[in-house]
Amino acid sequence: MRTDRLVAVLLMLQRREQVTAAEVAKELEVSERTARRDLDALAMSGIPVYSVQGRGGGWRLLGGARTDLSGLTESEALALFLAAGPAAPGTPAVRSALRKLVRALPEPFRAQAEAAASSLLLDPRGWDWNRAAPPPPRFLDGLRDAVVRGVQVRLGYVDSAGAGSERIVHPLGVVAKGPSWYLVAYTETGRRTFRVDRVSSAVPTDRPVLLPAGVDLAESWREIADDVELRRTPPVEIHGTCAPDGIDHLRTALGDHLETGGVTADGRITVVIRGPSEYGLAGHLAGLVEWLDITSPQGVRDHLAAIGNSLAERYGGTATPGRP
Repeated sequence: MRTDRLVAVLLMLQRREQVTAAEVAKELEVSERTARRDLDALAMSGIPVYSVQGRGGGWRLLGGARTDLSGLTESEALALFLAAGPAAPGTPAVRSALRKLVRALPEPFRAQAEAAASSLLLDPRGWDWNRAAPPPPRFLDGLRDAVVRGVQVRLGYVDSAGAGSERIVHPLGVVAKGPSWYLVAYTETGRRTFRVDRVSSAVPTDRPVLLPAGVDLAESWREIADDVELRRTPPVEIHGTCAPDGIDHLRTALGDHLETGGVTADGRITVVIRGPSEYGLAGHLAGLVEWLDITSPQGVRDHLAAIGNSLAERYGGTATPGRP
């Protein structure tokens, strides 16, 4: 809505002192023409907004005027950013609108609010859906607060064997996966994942976290979850050869599941394909048999033969479209 944009533009002017139409357009995800109209509308409404012409020009508030339209306390700003974060249950459009508004919040709320937006991740694909959802773990709020404030934590932890330990961790974020909560953090030995219900103590320090440059909670969790899935279900490994003109098709269809090797005497390329099950892979590879010859395991070859027989029985008497 335009009213929301005008409020956001005014808050941007308060925070930055001067903005250009291009900056407003980028921040609010509108066209520069729309941004200029909004700036003109503010000026025409009696708000002391004026333009500075020439190189290095832009729009400013006369006399550095301050009109705090947010009306938000620090805790309310944090709550709003949490609602706009990656774990928010609302629609993408709602989260986008919230992010646009909160990006225009004046300091000192903005830095911690942005940290709050990336402190929590919701992964709906639980590893154990038979478990009833327990109440939130005791130290969950304290750990999230440490993530938002960007401080190290002295963490007490009890592992799956019942052994207790204590260490300093650098929290990256908290993840809800199914009924369980996990803390993703860095330690002196690298990235670690901790079940929050096994945390026995969590004492924040006044020292800032030290994290690798560019580290991201969502990407880190994808890597962790993929590694867990691989260890839970050892992948099936298929060996075979592929005609040279089919390699691009295999790469497109299989992505990271495909590993290519050397060239055989007859010019074919050796391949290794990994996946979760023989039958699933056979079904995926059935459309690639024009180029692909599976040599092992025999189970995959049997599945492919059965799929081929079923296709022939159902479609064998039907002419191929476009062919005699």
